Amino acid sequence: MLKDNETISYEQYYAANSDFTAPRVVNNEHEMVAYQSNGLHRIWMNDQNVGFAAHWHSAMEIIVPIENSYTVHCGETTFVIQPEQIFIIPSGVVHEIEAPSGGRRFVFIMNINSISKMRSFSRIAAILSQPILLSQEKDTGVYENIYNLLLQMRNDYFGGSEFSELSIQSLLLRLFVCLGENYNRQENVFSEATPAKRREYVEIFNGTLRYIDNHFTEDLSLADIAAKTGFSKFHFSRLFKQYTNYNFSDYLCFRRIREAETLLMRPDISITDVAISSGFLSISTFNRLFKQKKGCSPSEYRRNCTRKRDASPQS
Repeated sequence: MLKDNETISYEQYYAANSDFTAPRVVNNEHEMVAYQSNGLHRIWMNDQNVGFAAHWHSAMEIIVPIENSYTVHCGETTFVIQPEQIFIIPSGVVHEIEAPSGGRRFVFIMNINSISKMRSFSRIAAILSQPILLSQEKDTGVYENIYNLLLQMRNDYFGGSEFSELSIQSLLLRLFVCLGENYNRQENVFSEATPAKRREYVEIFNGTLRYIDNHFTEDLSLADIAAKTGFSKFHFSRLFKQYTNYNFSDYLCFRRIREAETLLMRPDISITDVAISSGFLSISTFNRLFKQKKGCSPSEYRRNCTRKRDASPQS
């Protein structure tokens, strides 16, 4: 277990992050992450009973409580993470952390910018469309593998290995592969196709997701995207749902609303401009879909985030 490692002392836990001397930098809920020695990662052994106001960052965050639970609010959903569970917060997701009564937890802050440019990562981005909570009891197919990868990351980081950053980056790649393969097993993606045809479909739909990521602000239609793949609308829709667990229109809406959430953190941008910059054709459509997906209007979302920032200490 993460907590059972006699080779790493408390002194090493703190020494590894001795370069972090300034307070957190948060601007309109956007946290500018300070990675270790301007590298790609920051891993904390956190035993402080402090909370963190609503914020988001471009890094992916993974939380593993060791002693005592840890409560995290992501949008309208509250997660109470129990010891040894693994909680993955995708980049760009606004989250708030309650001050715990005590305990310890490991927090992994991971820069995934370079990995996200890889061809197959669009598939992982679809899986990471919302936070993921893994437990040993429920997620037997993937939990142990990911837990062991995090354990090795922890050991490399705090153990002071000369090649720790390279090792952690390679372990992070394996973590994403585990998530993707586990999803494929659970959902039986393209199970009716031959192995060669499955590889072809994966290539096509990875390319489709990359295209959507690059063009979601444009007027994309199901017919146009299906035509690019060479499938009929019906065939494309069926395969796209298998691959992403989203209908095409729902995925496009998810991608646009995720962009809108980021832009709503900036008070200098009007709601109308947020809608246009996120790819919505009208403010009424934006307001309706945002409320449908997030449970509040864009204006209420902005006000709620502002109230949380003003009411909570920036720790």
